[in-house]
Amino acid sequence: MLTGRDKQVRPQLDSLFALPGAAVTLQTAMDVVATGVGGVCYRQAEGPAFVEAEAELVAFLDSDEGPDVERVPDGFGFTWLISRWPADDVGSLVTDLHAVNTSLQDQGFARSLLASVVGFRSATGQPLGLVYRYTTGTFYPFAPLPGKRERDVLLELQVKTQLQHEMPLEADQTKQFPLWDCPVLA
Repeated sequence: MLTGRDKQVRPQLDSLFALPGAAVTLQTAMDVVATGVGGVCYRQAEGPAFVEAEAELVAFLDSDEGPDVERVPDGFGFTWLISRWPADDVGSLVTDLHAVNTSLQDQGFARSLLASVVGFRSATGQPLGLVYRYTTGTFYPFAPLPGKRERDVLLELQVKTQLQHEMPLEADQTKQFPLWDCPVLA
């Protein structure tokens, strides 16, 4: 049947565990380092079931050995759960992001999930996020130029070239949405 819509791909959340290796590649090949900040972006669902699920997630993540988790609403109607770890512990950060995604998905809120982002910085201080799109199960780099609504396309292309064999990358440019004012990259 033709509906004019892309078929939604079942996310491969375990792909998130490619991020620690990608962090090593970016550091050694491009002098781009992880910041230790990551987040999951979702649209808050209506009703007490979602509020309870979100509260349980925050309590669970705050109870481990890591730092507090921060809930940040953005200006676009989405909410971010932000986790912070030491910059050299991308594995623990990814474990938090995976837990949030899996928990919301398993509790029936998969349609609320938009993306997960792990923050990086270039040697010149340029912010970079590796974005995991929940609906496609793919990653793409997002490098917003500070103070502008423009992207550092050259840096994004260099990152894609470095990571093309390490993780599933989004090939369709129209699906590489800018995440302006992303709190992970602030």
